[in-house]
Amino acid sequence: MNDATFIITGFITTGDGYRMAYRVDGNENKPVLVLSNSIGTTLHMWDGQIAALTPHFRVLRYDARGHGESDAPGGAYSMDRLGRDVIELLDALGIERAHFLGLSLGGLVGQWLGIHTPDRIDLLILSNTSAHLGPANEFDARIAALQTAPDMAAVAQAFLAKWFPAHMLEAKHPAIEPFRDMLLSTSPRGLAGSYAAVRDNDMRRTIALINRPTLVIAGKDDTVTLASYGEHIAATVPGARLVILPAVHLPNVEHPDTYVCTVLDFLLEGEAA
Repeated sequence: MNDATFIITGFITTGDGYRMAYRVDGNENKPVLVLSNSIGTTLHMWDGQIAALTPHFRVLRYDARGHGESDAPGGAYSMDRLGRDVIELLDALGIERAHFLGLSLGGLVGQWLGIHTPDRIDLLILSNTSAHLGPANEFDARIAALQTAPDMAAVAQAFLAKWFPAHMLEAKHPAIEPFRDMLLSTSPRGLAGSYAAVRDNDMRRTIALINRPTLVIAGKDDTVTLASYGEHIAATVPGARLVILPAVHLPNVEHPDTYVCTVLDFLLEGEAA
């Protein structure tokens, strides 16, 4: 039987009392790899990578608070809370240690984990992310706009324009529509809370404390988290490796084969070391 046929879905309750959705694909005897999502998406943003990853790993995905089937509490979220959500998920599932791959907001969570809970992380991949994003007033404006927006249509369109290259958008590439659907279904309250977590976060100095083997992936044409942000992370995290792909913000969708090969090369080499 193919490892990918072993699927578990469910919910945990976080320490502050909210429901968090998760999914596990793959054989329970494999090492665990946690995948963490970009803002405005669900665990399904990784659907295209699962078939390639499950022969090697038990893949754990989750909907970050405010997204997908997880609860969307009101108010500002924090990177501390988003990071502890992951630890509480691992605890609930009886997972002591795991590899971690986070993209964008998920990469911010990965940095927090690498700084604060290195005993729970083996190999760390930080993709299309930054140790700090600003200015704060830009996020305040986005939060305010969400409070008056009639729906998520304009927000979704703005995200898609920054996530994908023009040629994919103009061709109406079929890979884009699932992301439009994810954005349209995102709770404005959850998105606002996540914006606040990004706004209030600054790990530019503290990522120097990360002591886990780390791969940083950046997109050459990424206008959300510039390639220079990835370069900063790689230069600050001791021993980190940097790969810059010819992509915008979601290289796992734009160049899926290259992306998953880059991820697997790092993980399998690290496991063999």
